[in-house]
Amino acid sequence: MNPLLDFSGLPRFAEIKTEHVTSAVEELLRRNRELTERLLADRAEPTWDNFVQPLEDANEHLARAWGQVGHLNMVMNSPELREVYNANLPKVTQYYAELSQNLALYEKFKAIRAAADYPALSAARKKIIENELRDFRLGGAELPQDKKARFMAIQDELSSLTSRFSDNLLDATNAWTRVVENERDIAGIPEDERQVAAEAAQQAGKQGWLFTLKAPSYGPVMQYADKRELREEIYRAYVTRASEAGDENLNNTPLMTRILKLRTEEAHMLGFANYAELSLASKMAESPQHVADFLRELAQRARPFAEKDLSELREFAASQLGLTDLQAWDVSYAGEKLRQQRYAFSEQEVKQYFPEDAVLSGLFGLVETLFGLRIEHSTAPVWHESVRFFDIRDRSGALVGQFYLDLYARASKRGGAWMDDAITRRRTVTGIQTPVAYLNCNFASPVNGRPALFTHDEVNTLFHEFGHGLHHLLTEVEELGVSGISGVEWDAVELPSQFMENFCWEWDVLQGMTRHAETGARLPRELYDKMIAAKNFQSGLAMLRQIEFSLFDLRLHWDYDAHGKKTVQQLLDEVRDEVAVLIPPVFNRFQNSFSHIFAGGYAAGYYSYKWAEVLSADAYSLFEDNGILDAATGQHFRAQILAVGGSRDAMDSFRAFRGREPKIDALLRHNGLTA
Repeated sequence: MNPLLDFSGLPRFAEIKTEHVTSAVEELLRRNRELTERLLADRAEPTWDNFVQPLEDANEHLARAWGQVGHLNMVMNSPELREVYNANLPKVTQYYAELSQNLALYEKFKAIRAAADYPALSAARKKIIENELRDFRLGGAELPQDKKARFMAIQDELSSLTSRFSDNLLDATNAWTRVVENERDIAGIPEDERQVAAEAAQQAGKQGWLFTLKAPSYGPVMQYADKRELREEIYRAYVTRASEAGDENLNNTPLMTRILKLRTEEAHMLGFANYAELSLASKMAESPQHVADFLRELAQRARPFAEKDLSELREFAASQLGLTDLQAWDVSYAGEKLRQQRYAFSEQEVKQYFPEDAVLSGLFGLVETLFGLRIEHSTAPVWHESVRFFDIRDRSGALVGQFYLDLYARASKRGGAWMDDAITRRRTVTGIQTPVAYLNCNFASPVNGRPALFTHDEVNTLFHEFGHGLHHLLTEVEELGVSGISGVEWDAVELPSQFMENFCWEWDVLQGMTRHAETGARLPRELYDKMIAAKNFQSGLAMLRQIEFSLFDLRLHWDYDAHGKKTVQQLLDEVRDEVAVLIPPVFNRFQNSFSHIFAGGYAAGYYSYKWAEVLSADAYSLFEDNGILDAATGQHFRAQILAVGGSRDAMDSFRAFRGREPKIDALLRHNGLTA
């Protein structure tokens, strides 16, 4: 049996082959199209049971099968898998475009909405119907027949272009390596990072140390390498990935322009002035102007702190490091030296206290305390030998959810960190379907038989993705369309993830998740106090950097004319002139690797990181008031934020938890942006 057509349990990753993909996709599309025809031919009044439920069942099977293929394409990319994924992507895209444009289906949903028994439906089912009606409108169902073919062609081309953007970035990242043979040239780089580089060189059949553009290799060079020329070389390679500076076949510049043109055309066809308006139609924010005002207010608050950060960094670099012309490839290096001088510790020193096993134990213990759960190691077929699998159970031992943990970087895996859903919670004829999540990071793998060591930033990343996982796994909703993260407004979906990051700074939490790699000692209070003192080190610069990305994304999709003479680079330069204090060099091509907006779901939505951070900081302030490990507050958060998923508006969920509207004060305080 084709493993992609088995929905009886967990994905059968050990058995999935590239030859299974096309046959599974074509079979599921055939089944789904036949079902759609039968449902439309049925003369009976449409109801949840005779219409919505069977359609949901069929589409869930397709989503689960294609989700496994998409997941493998991101974490175990190969030429063969990429080819079959890209060959089938247009078929899947076309099917969903057909559904969203099907006026007869739309009319059936409208009939359910207008039926006398609609008020008797559960709140979750009503929310699904309302979301479906909105999505039909946004999917082109109301377009004249002669325009639907063009609309569908746009969806098809966009899916192909965004996939190519991601492929180009992965290939460009993998294409660059640098072997250093003279040990003098890697002075300053910590010993454990050298070991990783030495092992990489050995695996490649080289002498010395091999560095790449993957985050676990790139980051330490930029932060610690004394040799300025090495920092500049790797910086140039990193910030020009997938641009005209490299292989022309991997240049994302023409793809960006085409993507923006198509998005604008799509928005105009649906009656929106621009793509940003279309994007915000399903988000919390009211309008592009609303988002711009929010970002500019934050920028105004952060700017004095950022200017002070940069002035201090330049002064230190000139007086202490002899860097009178501070360049982009010096910023991380000089920043780390200043941190060490000012706070008398280094990130490398902190890293020794965060071995992987202690961090996971502490994370799981926190979740168990706050939400009344148990997390246990389990077994399942996996896609790589380093992947682990866990069960989440309640106090009675009942299974609540399960998750895969894929922590390490490798050449076949896209960069970054993310959570994705494998299976979503719902009620079926046999009972409750257990939700399952993928949790993915790109940390350095263990070396010489020792546990992997995480930087504190990586610990934050792990907690962030686990927060997304909890949002998916701890839902108590039984309807697929609003279960877990499904149906949650995009600008609220970061609330649980950013909320979890706060715990990484709490003494009571860190005590349970630290153990020195050599001595076994817990994190000393003295070092913790230094970490807290340095918590908001250069936070003004960090805040402006995120606002720069967010405003650039918003304006690209709001007031930028992709058909005009202004280039994407010129718009980015404009945004930087407005909000940034640290301007990158002219050869920097950040936009060519901005996969969040060109290959992910964040187009005209990158602002949601800051938007949701207001919500998450304010939510966390209730824990600060009641006790950060207070189980009652944890249960309240679980019940009002995590359990309800997308079954009600995110603002309603926030009010139910916090008892009021959100305030920006906690965000500013947490980031040290108050007088």
